[in-house]
Amino acid sequence: MRAALAEAQLAYEQGEVPVGAVVVCKGRIVARGHNLTETLHDVTAHAEMQVLTAAADVLGGKYLPTCTLYVTVEPCVMCAGAIGWTQMGRLVFGAADEKRGYRRFAPEALHPKTEVVAGVLQEECARLMSDFFKQRR
Repeated sequence: MRAALAEAQLAYEQGEVPVGAVVVCKGRIVARGHNLTETLHDVTAHAEMQVLTAAADVLGGKYLPTCTLYVTVEPCVMCAGAIGWTQMGRLVFGAADEKRGYRRFAPEALHPKTEVVAGVLQEECARLMSDFFKQRR
């Protein structure tokens, strides 16, 4: 999660909503990324989407059942759907997203075998988001 937080900090510094993500497979980080929606003018360029694409490319396949996705904020419905399609083995996230998180709108979006761990470094992840939005107001 620390690597995902470092990615979120990069997003923050670039004026992006500070969400960072990494995919770990067999003990090593195979993909890392952060939100790029402003940079790419693309509403789908969430951190999770960036790392899912990169991990599939590195590993040579679209399914990631032996991997873990670490993301600083609970995924949205779009990202949860993509995570589900990859058959991700494990999802670990920091801060909950009460307004737009998948658990509110689509709690069944993930693959049935995906293990979910919530609240890892929750305070640090949430603080980065709140600091970002306080600065924007």
